[in-house]
Amino acid sequence: MIRSIVVILLLLNSVNFIAQRTSSSPYSYFGIGDQFSPRTVEQNAMGGIGVAFSHYKYLNFTNPAAYADLRATSYTIGLLNSDLTVKSGSAEQNSTSTSLSYIALAFPVGKNAGVSFGMQPVSAVGYSLSNTILVNGSVSEVTAYSGNGGVNRFYGSFGIKVYKGFTLGVEADFSFGDIENSIINQRANVSLATKYNEVLNLRGTSVKFGAQYQKELENSLTVTAGATVKLGNSLNVEGNDYLYSFRFANSGAESPKDTLSSTLIDGEFNLPLKSNFGVGLGKLDKWYAGVEYETQNAIGSNNLLTNTTGAYRYGKSDRISLGGFYLPKVNSISSYWERVTYRAGVRYENTGLLVDGTGNNSNFTKINDFGISFGLGLPLKRLSTVNMGFEFGKRGTTENNLIQENYFNFRLSLSLTDTNWFIKRKID
Repeated sequence: MIRSIVVILLLLNSVNFIAQRTSSSPYSYFGIGDQFSPRTVEQNAMGGIGVAFSHYKYLNFTNPAAYADLRATSYTIGLLNSDLTVKSGSAEQNSTSTSLSYIALAFPVGKNAGVSFGMQPVSAVGYSLSNTILVNGSVSEVTAYSGNGGVNRFYGSFGIKVYKGFTLGVEADFSFGDIENSIINQRANVSLATKYNEVLNLRGTSVKFGAQYQKELENSLTVTAGATVKLGNSLNVEGNDYLYSFRFANSGAESPKDTLSSTLIDGEFNLPLKSNFGVGLGKLDKWYAGVEYETQNAIGSNNLLTNTTGAYRYGKSDRISLGGFYLPKVNSISSYWERVTYRAGVRYENTGLLVDGTGNNSNFTKINDFGISFGLGLPLKRLSTVNMGFEFGKRGTTENNLIQENYFNFRLSLSLTDTNWFIKRKID
C-alpha cells in the first residue's frame, strides 16, 4: 500500500515538473517546439531501439505489444540533463537544462498481458535569440525572439499474447500544453518599441498499434521482429496574439501604451501517420542487438500563422537506429560488475525540419541529427536497477547562415521492480 501511495504522489507532483520542462535549443522556435520521441533511459542508451525488444521487467515506450511479456510490476522515473553548445558562424554559446523525462507504471495482467500508464513530454519550447542591424557602425535596429512552454502527454498502453511468440498492443494518449512566443523590435531614435506576443493552448489525442513476433532458435538464441503504426492525429490550437507598443521603464519592465492589433487563434497542427519497424537477435539476460527504422510524412497546419515569413517548412522525416546490450552474468555472486548491463547504440535522424537561413525563401536546408550513446544498468536488490545513459550528438549545420548544435545528454532513471506487488498478503 505504501508503494502505491508513493507512486500516485509522484505522478501528481510531476505534472507541474514536466509542464515546466525547459529547452535551450534555438530549433525549438519552429512549430510546436523541440519534439521528443517517447523512450526510456535504457532505450536511449541503445541508440533509441525498442520496437522489436521486450523483457519481463523493462518498460517499453516504443511498442505497446512488449507489455505482454511483462512479469513484474515496475514503476520508474527518468531525468535528463542536457549540455548544449550552439554555433553560428564564428559565435558560440553554451547552455544547460535539466528536466523530468517521464514517470510511469507497468504491471502484468494474468500470464499473457500487461499494461502501462504514465506521463511524458511531447515537445518543449525554450529559446532566446536576437538580431542586430548596424548602419555605419551604429546599431539601427534590434529584434529579440523568445519562447517557452511545451506539450506533454498522459498515456495508457496494453499488450497481449494472441499466439505462441506473437503479441499485439495498443496505446492511447492525451496531449496538452501551452506555448508562448514573442518578438520585440526596438529601433534607434524611436521612443516606443513594439511587441508581438502569441499565447497558444494545445490539446489532442492519438492512438498507436503495435505487434511483435519472437522465434526461438538453437543455442538459446531468439530472433525478434516488431512494428508499430501511430495513426495520424491533430493537435487543436486555441489562443490569442497581440501586437502592441510599449516603453521600457527604468527597471527594465515593460510599460504598455497602445494595442495595435489582437486576433483570436483557432487552428490545428496535423501530425501524419508514423510507422516504425525493426528486427533483433539475442539471448535472454545475456545480450541483444537490434536495428529499426521509423518514418513519417510532413507535419502540416490549418488556420495558423506560424510561418508567415516562409523561413521554414516541414518535409518527410525518418530515423535509423542500431544498438544493443551485454550482460556478463545475470546471477553472478563473486562480481557485482558482472551483473551490470552495458548498453551502446548509434542513431541518425532526418528531423523533417527544413530552414532557410538566407532570407530569400528559396534555399531550404535539412536539419539532421546524429547521436552516439552508451549506458549502464546498475542492479539493486531484487530486480530493481539504476540506469544511466550518455549521448553525444550533433544537430543542424552552420551552412547557409544556420545554427549547429553539439550536445551531451546525461540521462538517469530509477526502475523499482516487485514481482509480488499484486499478490494478496495472508497476514497484514
